[in-house]
Amino acid sequence: MFLIIFAWTPPHFWALALYRREEYAKVGMPMLPVTHGEAFTLLHIVLYTIILVVVSLMPFGLGMSGSIYLISALILDAIFLAYVIGLYRKYSDDLAKSTFKYSIIYLSLIFAALLVDHYWRF
Repeated sequence: MFLIIFAWTPPHFWALALYRREEYAKVGMPMLPVTHGEAFTLLHIVLYTIILVVVSLMPFGLGMSGSIYLISALILDAIFLAYVIGLYRKYSDDLAKSTFKYSIIYLSLIFAALLVDHYWRF
């Protein structure tokens, strides 16, 4: 669970930082989009999301969860990747906001899937 949160945090906060970068720059907050630019940030959002996908599949790979979690994680990961790849291909503030909002839903649902899988394992 720690690794999931660890890998989830960068794409979550960098999506927020992208569409709020002017505000961060105005107050001198050294967020990645301010210090390294939009393209660099987008690339790292993609890379960290790929790491998140791998990490989110570890509970199943290590035998800590079952098929309910696996199916849920695959669906949630696919949606997250779709958001991130769309953001990388054609950035917009609206898509960055949507990615940020989905990341919150993602984290809630991935942990809910772990819980459901634990109690309703086949």
